[in-house]
Amino acid sequence: MRLFLALWPDDAVRAGLARWSRELHALCGGRPTRSENLHVTLAFLVGVEDARVAEVERAASEVVPKAVSLVLDQPGYWKHNRIAWAGASIAPPELETLVAELRGTLVKSQIGFDAKSFVSHVTLLRDAREPKGMPGLDPIPWKIDGFALVRSVTLPRGSRYEVLRSWSA
Repeated sequence: MRLFLALWPDDAVRAGLARWSRELHALCGGRPTRSENLHVTLAFLVGVEDARVAEVERAASEVVPKAVSLVLDQPGYWKHNRIAWAGASIAPPELETLVAELRGTLVKSQIGFDAKSFVSHVTLLRDAREPKGMPGLDPIPWKIDGFALVRSVTLPRGSRYEVLRSWSA
């Protein structure tokens, strides 16, 4: 099963991200992320068997989320994987702490995850061309009050993400 722990935006944040996505798509082309799938990945879990989902939930339950404000104010592009994204120029320390605590409980519970460094971003476009320049986009304020355990379901027309459980501040 493909699972990940993520920040799950509300409708207002999704609307702002969809606007950014349209503007970037006009410059870069590519495949837009479906609005309902927009998120910030905190930890991508590696091959979780159905029988271990409860263990993942127990591990995540050890972390008490705190409310934090994030401002998405920086569009970006990663050339190596052709992704256009929305990010924060300043990652609040509380968000870094949340990621560290979640990953710590996963390690303690012997639940495998992709350990690459956390980068606070939302993938907007895949298979995008590198833009000649990034547009100035209106900042998107995001009041984060928790996180979610999400399952990725592969469909013929792309992936669908389902929130299995969420934890709030």
